[in-house]
Amino acid sequence: MSISINIAKRESRSKQLSRLIALVLVWFVLYWINNSVWNAILFKLAGLDETSRVGESIHFFFYDATKITLLLVGITFAVTYARSFITIEKTQALLGGKREGIGNVIAASAGIVTPFCSCSAVPVFIGFLGAGVPIGVTLSFLIASPLINEIAVGLLFTMFGFKIAALYLISGLLIAITAGLVLGRLKVERWVEPFVFENTKKAQGAFAPPRYTITERTKLGITEAKSIFIKIWPYLLAGIALGASIHGWVPTEFFTQYAGSNNPFAVVLAVLIGVPLYSNAAGVMPIVQALYEKGLPMGTLLAFMMSVVALSLPEMILLRRVLKVKLLACFIGVVAFGIIFVGYLFNAIL
Repeated sequence: MSISINIAKRESRSKQLSRLIALVLVWFVLYWINNSVWNAILFKLAGLDETSRVGESIHFFFYDATKITLLLVGITFAVTYARSFITIEKTQALLGGKREGIGNVIAASAGIVTPFCSCSAVPVFIGFLGAGVPIGVTLSFLIASPLINEIAVGLLFTMFGFKIAALYLISGLLIAITAGLVLGRLKVERWVEPFVFENTKKAQGAFAPPRYTITERTKLGITEAKSIFIKIWPYLLAGIALGASIHGWVPTEFFTQYAGSNNPFAVVLAVLIGVPLYSNAAGVMPIVQALYEKGLPMGTLLAFMMSVVALSLPEMILLRRVLKVKLLACFIGVVAFGIIFVGYLFNAIL
C-alpha cells in the first residue's frame, strides 16, 4: 500500500514539475520573439517607417512594454518561488542578537532576497526590533530591501550586461552595510518613537518554512506576479511612455547639457530629481535605458535609479510613523551620500 502511495506521489511531483518547466519555456519563447513580433506588426503590417521618430518611439513603447512586463512577471515569479522556502520569522531569528558587522552583512544580503515595498516598511521595522535585531542591523535590511531590487538586477543584466548589474548589486550592498553601521554607532535608538519598544518580543528561535508542493509554489509565484503587475502597471506604462518620448524626440544635447559628463553636479542633480518621484525599478528602467542611449554616464543614471527606489517620498512618510525627525533625516542623509558617492565612482571608472 505504502509503495503504491509513494509511486503516486512521485508521479504527481513529476507532473507538477513538467507543468512548471512548460510555464518557464513559454516565458522564454515569448521573450525571445518579442522584438520580431513588434517589428512585423509595426513596420510590415502597420507600415510605419522604422527610421522615423514616430516609428522609433512607437516601437520603443510596445517593445519595451512587452519586454519589461515579461521581465517583471518572470523575475517576480522566480523570486516568490524561491522565497516560499523562507519565512519572515526565520529571517528575524537569523538576524536577532547578531553583533554589528556580520549582522549588517547578513541583514543587507537578506534584504536582497526578501524584498519589501514601502507599505510594509513600518511593520517590518517594528517586527525586527521586537525580535531583538539591533537597530543598525535593521536599518541595513530596510536600506538594502528597496535599494537592491531583484527586478532592477535582472533588468540591468538583460539591458547592460553582467558588469553593470554586478556593480549595482555590490554598491547597493556596501551602502546598506555602511549606512547601518554608521547609524548603529550613533545609538539612534533614542530617535525611535517610544511605542515601537512597548511590545517587544523575546528573540525567536528557528522556524521551519511551510512544505509547499511544486504546484502550490507555482501558484504563489503566479499570484504574486499578478498582484505586483496590477499595482504598478500605470507607473510602468508611464515610465515607458516617458522613455519612448525621450528616445524618439528629446535631443541628446538637452541631457548632455544638464546631466552629462561635463556637468560636475550631474549626479547630485540626478538624486535631487529622483527623490520626489514615486516609482519602482521596473517603472524607472525604461527612462534609464533611454537616457543611456542618449549618452548619459552610467554612474549618473544609477544614482538617479537608486534615489527613486530607495528614497521615495511615500516610504519616508511611512517611516516617519516610527522614526523621529532626527533619525529620519540621518537615514535620508546617509543613503543619499552613499548613492552620490557611487554615482561619481561609476562615472570615474566606467
